[in-house]
Amino acid sequence: MSAFSGMMNKLQGQPDSYDKKSKYRFGKTLGAGTYGIVREADVNNEKVAVKIILKKSVKGNEQMVYDELQMLQTLKHPHIVQFVDWFESRDKFYIVTQLATGGELFDRICDKGKFTEKDASQTIKQVLEAVDYLHQRNIVHRDLKPENLLYLTREADSELVLADFGIAKTLESPGAVLTSMAGSFGYAAPEVMLKQGHGKAVDMWSLGVITYTLLCGYSPFRSENLADLVDECKSGRIIFHERYWKDVSKDAKEFILTLLQPDPKRRASSKDALKHIWLTGTTASDHDLLPEIRSYLAKMKLKRGIELVKLGNRIDALKLQDSEEPGSPDANDIPANAQNAAGLAVKNHVRGVSPGRGLATNEAGEKRSMSNAAKSAIFREVVLAKVREMKDKEKTDRLVADVTKEHERRKSFSGQR
Repeated sequence: MSAFSGMMNKLQGQPDSYDKKSKYRFGKTLGAGTYGIVREADVNNEKVAVKIILKKSVKGNEQMVYDELQMLQTLKHPHIVQFVDWFESRDKFYIVTQLATGGELFDRICDKGKFTEKDASQTIKQVLEAVDYLHQRNIVHRDLKPENLLYLTREADSELVLADFGIAKTLESPGAVLTSMAGSFGYAAPEVMLKQGHGKAVDMWSLGVITYTLLCGYSPFRSENLADLVDECKSGRIIFHERYWKDVSKDAKEFILTLLQPDPKRRASSKDALKHIWLTGTTASDHDLLPEIRSYLAKMKLKRGIELVKLGNRIDALKLQDSEEPGSPDANDIPANAQNAAGLAVKNHVRGVSPGRGLATNEAGEKRSMSNAAKSAIFREVVLAKVREMKDKEKTDRLVADVTKEHERRKSFSGQR
């Protein structure tokens, strides 16, 4: 840092590390959470992902950010997204990580001509190796889901990496438990939803849900609300429907059942799971899973499109919290136009973090300020953009009609209240 820039930082009340910011050229918005957003950036002719966290959003919980920084700097594994750097301004933290440009797991699979059960076993093995690395270091990821599994590059032999450590925690001891609600709907273990205290076993449950979905194209749990989902997960009844599972090996089903145990004490550890015969690929079938996965992804894309309305809301709410002066060099770090940011996110599937935090109810509440007209505009833009990506015209027309009808019904219902 030059003496002049150091002096300027002090005059502006900026921390010493702020000088690093001038090396970065910020690009498109990749995602948003309650605390901040993730943007693509260029530094030293390389593309990176920069997580921008408003200090105001984490006031009183700054330790959470320092914990994430400390944790990320210690991780070095081929299947975990790499930490690059960090710096801060008066009112923001900036966490820089490797940018995964190869796309999300399910998107990438759909680009292939064939994806067999054997391929699935090797994919899950890569994720499990990353999880085992974390668990050996007493780190629980707590948000394992397909959206956080990204390919580093577009190359055919690209590594699959685990991303988004925003709610990961380091345990004080191997048997320590965490009590905060964290994870994503449909992937969180029963002990998390029941607030019974949880540890490493929650990652194994999430991995069980991912494996099941990868092999048949739908989730093992179908409930749409939290109470029913808890009951379904607690029951321990995992059904392998004959129509979709008849060509999947017995070992695959056994592997899933060792992970989807409602009692965390009976759930396989990462070390035990890595020894399972299914992960060797020798007993896995050559049954092609692509048709089911493509069907699953089409539904998820539409769902993601609707979720991007919320993404626009989040960015808008965060902009309200941003106290920078309009002329400040940091004023545009969080885009003012939520609709535009949502539009960018629609077109861009490569993200460093997931757009939302799902069940992380301990996070600060968000301010809601967008007008209904703006929400509707984003809704139409997002749904139409997603629909254009789907190839089957007849199916998409029906999906859009259903979604639009539901949207109108909810709008009408809220108007009557």
